[in-house]
Amino acid sequence: MSDYVTLKVSDGTEMRAYVARPDSAEKDLRPKDGGQAGIIVYQEAFGVNAHIRDVAERFAHEGYVAIAPELFHRTGAGFEGDYNDFSGVQKHIIALRDDLAEKDIFAVHNWLIHDSSVDKNRTACVGFCMGGRIAFQTNTLVPVSAAISFYGGGIAESFVHRVPQLHGSALMFWGGQDKRILPEHIRSIIDAFRSAGKPYTNIEFSEAAHGFFNDARSTYHKESAEQAWRVVLHFLKTHC
Repeated sequence: MSDYVTLKVSDGTEMRAYVARPDSAEKDLRPKDGGQAGIIVYQEAFGVNAHIRDVAERFAHEGYVAIAPELFHRTGAGFEGDYNDFSGVQKHIIALRDDLAEKDIFAVHNWLIHDSSVDKNRTACVGFCMGGRIAFQTNTLVPVSAAISFYGGGIAESFVHRVPQLHGSALMFWGGQDKRILPEHIRSIIDAFRSAGKPYTNIEFSEAAHGFFNDARSTYHKESAEQAWRVVLHFLKTHC
């Protein structure tokens, strides 16, 4: 059960989002009095493409209401980039300033907690690459129960000082072969978690590179992706 919705953002823009829901047979997988758990799925730099929609649907199959917002709605509504043409996505990444991403975060979280089938006290977010950074940012802004970041670049540079503001438990995934994210950046994030006494889980897959979870990319690493997915599901069931 999937469809698109259009969200109003506080800067006067509109943001389309892909929503996947459990079907009638799956709604009772993890029923609680307040409704289903909800999860925000944040895109890579390549848009809410077939892979991100598939991830949202995988969460729906597990009993979650999943919503994937199109974060590039200001510069390219419906944008889906080419994995072999990173230059084609750069203008969209540059245009998505932190303050604009913040407005999008509030808009999508507000939609999720007011959806009639979602328990507003059981929300989470997950993001990949650029989206991993925004998942971390989300955890500093709104009361999610859990936030999952896959190889989120820029966290150390932009948001590590906000670690004391984190609401939910954090799950961080990294690839040991990732050349884009420096080991010292990861260490600074973990040190900040420890210093602030915030709950976190940090996992590095030694054989994986950047983008290892995406089975449509050349860097896909099947074993690491499958292990990560199992950890994600257990983490969400524990915290959400």
